[in-house]
Order: sequence, then C-alpha cells, then structure tokens
Amino acid sequence: MADINIEPLGARVVILPIEGESQTPGGILLPETAKEKPQQGIIKAVGNEDDMMTDLKVGDRVLFPKYTGTEIKFQGETYLLMDEDSVLARIK
Repeated sequence: MADINIEPLGARVVILPIEGESQTPGGILLPETAKEKPQQGIIKAVGNEDDMMTDLKVGDRVLFPKYTGTEIKFQGETYLLMDEDSVLARIK
C-alpha cells in the first residue's frame, strides 16, 4: 500500500512536501529561513482505505494548508503526517 515503511493509521496520509523555488525570478537566491512553507506534496502512504472518505492514492499530487500536519523525519527525508480531511485538493 505504501512505497515507504510508514503505515499511517485510520484516515491519515503521509505526504512528501514539494519545496518551492530557492531563487526569485530576478535571480536572488533565498535562504532557507526566507522560503515559504510548502503547500504541495506527493502522497507516499495512505491509512486504512475503509476509514478514508476520499479516494486519495499513493502518488497523487495534492494541495494542503501551510501549517498543517505533523512533520516527521524518516530515512533522511522530511514527511508530513496529516488527517485525510486536511488535504484541500488533488492536482491533475
């Protein structure tokens, strides 16, 4: 069900946030502290499909609010663990 070794419980999803640009259109490099928090990501694992109200699947690219979810670090990557209803939209 997941392509990582994290299995969320209930109606939760694990998302790999997609970082924004590190350079402005004018060519100025942004330090880590000046970057916006990501609001897009790719679903890497889903919880129990019987508990899910939507049809989110591993690999879906989604939008979510800036300050939602619990940040977890696993095998050198930073993921967000959040409730399914915190996902705002799927990007097609």
